[in-house]
Amino acid sequence: MAQLSVAKARKTYPGAQEAALDDVDLTVEDGESYVILGPSGSGKSTLLRSIAGLENLDSGEVRLDGSPLAESSERLAMVFQDAALYPWLTVSQNIALSGRFSKNRDRLSDTTVDDLLGTLGLRHLKDAYPEQLSGGQAQRVAVGRALALTPDVLLLDEPLSALDPATREDLQGWLRDLMRRLSLTCITVTHDVDEATALADRVGFFDGPGGFSQEWSVNRDQASPEADPGALTASIRGYYRQARGDYSI
Repeated sequence: MAQLSVAKARKTYPGAQEAALDDVDLTVEDGESYVILGPSGSGKSTLLRSIAGLENLDSGEVRLDGSPLAESSERLAMVFQDAALYPWLTVSQNIALSGRFSKNRDRLSDTTVDDLLGTLGLRHLKDAYPEQLSGGQAQRVAVGRALALTPDVLLLDEPLSALDPATREDLQGWLRDLMRRLSLTCITVTHDVDEATALADRVGFFDGPGGFSQEWSVNRDQASPEADPGALTASIRGYYRQARGDYSI
């Protein structure tokens, strides 16, 4: 079980005139893929970094299965926009890197790494170095490194935004399938509407410090007349344009 909740989160950066987060609430259910959609500067990455414990909230709390996150922060892992792989380590070594820390040594084995390479479709590249990888392959390794310690919650901050459109679309399907197979609770931040609907069970539009102004559920039951991803994407894009006054989206 891995239900994550945020309650009354407030955060103001030193010297800022306005709060980055102002009484933001969020609940993500066990095994759910939730996407935080919004424009640059809206505060969505600040919220994700606060969930990850990389930013300290001024007030409010983050809980995992009802307990303060500080008591179980090892159950979370995060993937960033930049894969940030160590160039002198192979794919296998980059994935196994977290096991070098003493507190993690009992949580990671060679068998775990090999199984993970198979799951990620990277076994044939296990001895390759980062300079030999494509952008999409490097991001798969970054996801593998986050998954190596079997977290219950995976956080992704614009993980595909630096990739070309074709690679991004391919990895969207790959990520969605991975989330489903591993039954992960996932929270993804993006400004891309197509990516949001490709990855999400629910999409929340983050419209500034006050948090979410709208939510949509993504119906993936192909037998259902409501399962029209094109119509949902168009609806979300229309809301985005109206909310931000940006018709280039």
